[in-house]
Amino acid sequence: MIDLDRSIGLAVKTGKVLYGANSALENAKTGKVRLIIRAASCPEKCSRELEYYCRLSNIPLIVYNGTGKDLGVVCGKPYAISVLAVREAGDSDILKVAEGG
Repeated sequence: MIDLDRSIGLAVKTGKVLYGANSALENAKTGKVRLIIRAASCPEKCSRELEYYCRLSNIPLIVYNGTGKDLGVVCGKPYAISVLAVREAGDSDILKVAEGG
């Protein structure tokens, strides 16, 4: 079983990630990211837009089962993160989580 928190932390440390809903939406529209993770507390309008553009661009979307503060802690940041976009996974196995195992 893959630990999502550990995978996210490793992707942040060794890969290339983008923080924030605006940059995630922009990159989802162009298909420049490989995975998007959104916090469960992400605003409804933002969630709908992310789901729509991820579906259009065939980008996996994971709903992190926690608040933006929880996601920020997992990323090692002292602030809340509503959306995290993964460009390169680095040493992390986060893309396997997106594939379902």
